[in-house]
Amino acid sequence: MRKLLIICMLLLANVVCAEPAIFSNNDGAIRGYDPVAYFNQAQPVKGQRDITFEYQGATWYFANTANRDLFVGDPEKYSPQYGGYCAYGLSKDYLVPTDPQAWEIHQGKLYLNHSVPVLQTWRKDIPGYLTKSEANWLTKTLE
Repeated sequence: MRKLLIICMLLLANVVCAEPAIFSNNDGAIRGYDPVAYFNQAQPVKGQRDITFEYQGATWYFANTANRDLFVGDPEKYSPQYGGYCAYGLSKDYLVPTDPQAWEIHQGKLYLNHSVPVLQTWRKDIPGYLTKSEANWLTKTLE
Protein backbone atom coordinates (compact mmCIF):
# COMPACT_ATOMS: atom_id res chain seq x y z
CA MET A 1 0.00 0.00 0.00
CA ARG A 2 2.82 2.37 0.86
CA LYS A 3 4.47 1.74 -2.54
CA LEU A 4 1.19 2.54 -4.28
CA LEU A 5 0.91 5.80 -2.35
CA ILE A 6 4.47 6.78 -3.29
CA ILE A 7 3.83 5.99 -6.96
CA CYS A 8 0.65 8.08 -6.91
CA MET A 9 2.50 10.99 -5.31
CA LEU A 10 5.26 10.81 -7.93
CA LEU A 11 2.73 10.74 -10.76
CA LEU A 12 0.88 13.69 -9.28
CA ALA A 13 4.14 15.62 -8.88
CA ASN A 14 4.92 14.96 -12.55
CA VAL A 15 1.54 16.37 -13.61
CA VAL A 16 1.86 19.42 -11.36
CA CYS A 17 5.44 20.16 -12.47
CA ALA A 18 4.85 19.61 -16.19
CA GLU A 19 5.06 22.55 -18.58
CA PRO A 20 1.71 24.18 -19.26
CA ALA A 21 -0.12 23.16 -22.45
CA ILE A 22 -0.10 26.80 -23.61
CA PHE A 23 2.98 29.00 -23.48
CA SER A 24 1.91 32.06 -21.52
CA ASN A 25 3.62 34.73 -19.47
CA ASN A 26 2.39 37.72 -17.43
CA ASP A 27 1.10 39.24 -20.69
CA GLY A 28 -0.98 36.14 -21.47
CA ALA A 29 -0.86 33.71 -24.38
CA ILE A 30 1.37 34.86 -27.27
CA ARG A 31 2.67 37.58 -24.91
CA GLY A 32 -0.63 39.44 -25.27
CA TYR A 33 -0.82 39.38 -29.08
CA ASP A 34 -4.05 38.67 -30.94
CA PRO A 35 -3.91 35.17 -32.53
CA VAL A 36 -6.60 35.99 -35.10
CA ALA A 37 -4.71 39.04 -36.41
CA TYR A 38 -1.99 36.77 -37.80
CA PHE A 39 -4.65 35.35 -40.13
CA ASN A 40 -6.79 38.34 -41.02
CA GLN A 41 -4.19 41.12 -40.90
CA ALA A 42 -1.10 39.07 -41.76
CA GLN A 43 0.87 40.63 -38.92
CA PRO A 44 1.23 40.48 -35.15
CA VAL A 45 -1.13 42.91 -33.42
CA LYS A 46 -1.12 43.56 -29.68
CA GLY A 47 -4.42 42.69 -28.01
CA GLN A 48 -6.47 45.04 -25.86
CA ARG A 49 -6.44 44.44 -22.10
CA ASP A 50 -10.24 44.55 -21.94
CA ILE A 51 -10.93 42.10 -24.80
CA THR A 52 -9.99 38.64 -23.55
CA PHE A 53 -10.97 35.00 -23.55
CA GLU A 54 -9.84 32.18 -21.26
CA TYR A 55 -8.86 29.06 -23.16
CA GLN A 56 -6.82 26.04 -22.07
CA GLY A 57 -5.69 27.73 -18.88
CA ALA A 58 -4.36 30.89 -20.54
CA THR A 59 -5.69 34.39 -21.10
CA TRP A 60 -5.84 35.36 -24.78
CA TYR A 61 -6.00 39.02 -25.80
CA PHE A 62 -7.62 40.43 -28.93
CA ALA A 63 -7.38 43.66 -30.90
CA ASN A 64 -11.17 43.83 -31.25
CA THR A 65 -14.33 41.94 -30.34
CA ALA A 66 -14.74 40.58 -33.88
CA ASN A 67 -11.40 38.78 -33.57
CA ARG A 68 -12.31 37.48 -30.13
CA ASP A 69 -15.60 36.14 -31.47
CA LEU A 70 -13.82 34.38 -34.34
CA PHE A 71 -11.44 32.77 -31.85
CA VAL A 72 -14.25 31.71 -29.51
CA GLY A 73 -16.04 30.10 -32.47
CA ASP A 74 -12.99 28.04 -33.52
CA PRO A 75 -10.03 28.29 -31.12
CA GLU A 76 -8.21 25.34 -32.72
CA LYS A 77 -8.11 27.20 -36.04
CA TYR A 78 -6.49 30.33 -34.58
CA SER A 79 -4.38 28.97 -31.73
CA PRO A 80 -0.69 28.59 -32.49
CA GLN A 81 0.51 25.05 -32.95
CA TYR A 82 2.30 23.31 -30.08
CA GLY A 83 0.59 25.54 -27.53
CA GLY A 84 2.57 28.55 -28.75
CA TYR A 85 5.94 27.01 -27.95
CA CYS A 86 8.76 27.34 -30.47
CA ALA A 87 8.23 25.08 -33.50
CA TYR A 88 11.97 24.78 -34.15
CA GLY A 89 12.78 24.17 -30.48
CA LEU A 90 10.21 21.41 -30.33
CA SER A 91 11.85 19.74 -33.34
CA LYS A 92 14.91 19.47 -31.05
CA ASP A 93 12.67 18.17 -28.21
CA TYR A 94 12.68 21.38 -26.15
CA LEU A 95 9.78 23.55 -24.99
CA VAL A 96 11.09 27.03 -25.74
CA PRO A 97 9.31 30.40 -25.27
CA THR A 98 8.44 32.38 -28.37
CA ASP A 99 8.56 35.87 -29.83
CA PRO A 100 5.26 37.04 -31.40
CA GLN A 101 7.29 38.66 -34.20
CA ALA A 102 8.77 35.27 -35.23
CA TRP A 103 5.73 33.73 -36.87
CA GLU A 104 4.63 31.84 -39.95
CA ILE A 105 1.32 30.59 -41.24
CA HIS A 106 2.02 27.30 -42.98
CA GLN A 107 -0.79 25.27 -44.53
CA GLY A 108 -3.36 27.31 -42.63
CA LYS A 109 -1.75 26.88 -39.21
CA LEU A 110 0.07 29.43 -37.06
CA TYR A 111 3.58 28.54 -35.92
CA LEU A 112 5.70 30.64 -33.57
CA ASN A 113 9.44 30.51 -33.03
CA HIS A 114 11.85 31.75 -30.39
CA SER A 115 13.28 34.60 -32.47
CA VAL A 116 13.43 35.89 -36.04
CA PRO A 117 16.84 34.22 -36.65
CA VAL A 118 15.40 30.91 -35.40
CA LEU A 119 12.38 31.42 -37.68
CA GLN A 120 14.74 31.88 -40.63
CA THR A 121 16.45 28.58 -39.79
CA TRP A 122 13.07 26.84 -39.42
CA ARG A 123 11.94 28.11 -42.83
CA LYS A 124 14.85 26.27 -44.50
CA ASP A 125 13.15 22.89 -43.89
CA ILE A 126 9.63 23.41 -42.59
CA PRO A 127 8.38 19.91 -43.53
CA GLY A 128 11.39 18.22 -41.91
CA TYR A 129 11.16 20.24 -38.73
CA LEU A 130 7.40 19.72 -38.52
CA THR A 131 7.79 15.96 -38.73
CA LYS A 132 10.13 16.05 -35.74
CA SER A 133 8.04 18.62 -33.87
CA GLU A 134 4.84 16.61 -34.28
CA ALA A 135 6.47 13.48 -32.85
CA ASN A 136 8.01 15.39 -29.95
CA TRP A 137 4.79 17.28 -29.17
CA LEU A 138 2.92 13.99 -28.96
CA THR A 139 5.38 12.70 -26.35
CA LYS A 140 5.25 16.01 -24.44
CA THR A 141 1.45 16.00 -24.30
CA LEU A 142 1.42 12.39 -23.11
CA GLU A 143 3.90 13.01 -20.27
